[in-house]
Amino acid sequence: FQLQASGGGLVQPGGSLTLSCAVSGFRSGFSFGDYAIGWFRQAPGKEREGVSCISGSGENIYHSNSVKGRFTISRDNAKNMVYLQMNSLKPEDTAVYVCSARIGRDDYWGQGTLVTVSS
Repeated sequence: FQLQASGGGLVQPGGSLTLSCAVSGFRSGFSFGDYAIGWFRQAPGKEREGVSCISGSGENIYHSNSVKGRFTISRDNAKNMVYLQMNSLKPEDTAVYVCSARIGRDDYWGQGTLVTVSS
């Protein structure tokens, strides 16, 4: 099972970025729509923080208070992709962003992508 995050980079405060998470290698008998997907981030010297998550169907969405109104999570089950649209970025959004998948009690983690918000 693989999750590959991409789309990070350097952006000025107030700018936008869209992160992508490509998922493959599903458990036998299951498809991408059976997995809830979450985005997490970890800034230097800080604990990992849950940012946003979306249910398998896409009907249920959660955003943390720190990003609510600025970030939007979405998924395309036909492409096995999850996206995180990040607007009005702030320096405090600087972190390594990682996507994670959950099915039942099992969690899977991918490699992160670095987002740096700086002028």
